[in-house]
Amino acid sequence: MKEITATGHSVDEALQTALAQLQAKRDEVDIEVVDEGKKGFLGLFGARLSVVKVKVKVNPIKEAKQFIENVIRKMGIQVEVVTSEKDREVTFQLTGKDIALLIGKRGQTLNSLQYLAQLVFNRHTNQFTTIIIDAENYRSRRKETLEVLAGRLADKAIKTGKEVSLEPMPSFERKIIHATLIKNKKVKTFSTGEEPYRHLVITPKKP
Repeated sequence: MKEITATGHSVDEALQTALAQLQAKRDEVDIEVVDEGKKGFLGLFGARLSVVKVKVKVNPIKEAKQFIENVIRKMGIQVEVVTSEKDREVTFQLTGKDIALLIGKRGQTLNSLQYLAQLVFNRHTNQFTTIIIDAENYRSRRKETLEVLAGRLADKAIKTGKEVSLEPMPSFERKIIHATLIKNKKVKTFSTGEEPYRHLVITPKKP
């Protein structure tokens, strides 16, 4: 965490000096006035400089973005990371070459990176925020795939009268399956197992 103590002929002057050295804006720092200073007699005798201690606030979004960029850089992949915020949801959209390597089989690499970025974000704030990492709109395509899959497997459960277990998937993907089938009165869904092998089960309702 960047922190600096600065002096000036006034508190504001000391603060501006600190902000310049930290290359930060006023709303990005915490300010502690150590000494308001004193002008002294005729501005000379007994004068005392103002002293402020300025500390840069930790921005969890910036920390998460930096983490994502560092991991991708170490993978030898060049991408652009664009951040967007909506309510309590932060999305990092990745674009560039070799995006398929970042997505991985059924989004496993992307999901792992998203999970780690969530941990980094949570380390710097107590406010619950959902972190989403997307690459070339993979998330929307995956959502459509899961919705189709949910319908097909629900029909199978109804036809056979037996439970149908899906492959392990992260909680946010299980929620898509559940939301898709919640209005289907012929089946119900539940999750079972321990992470990272927790999976969703579709079971037919008894007549």
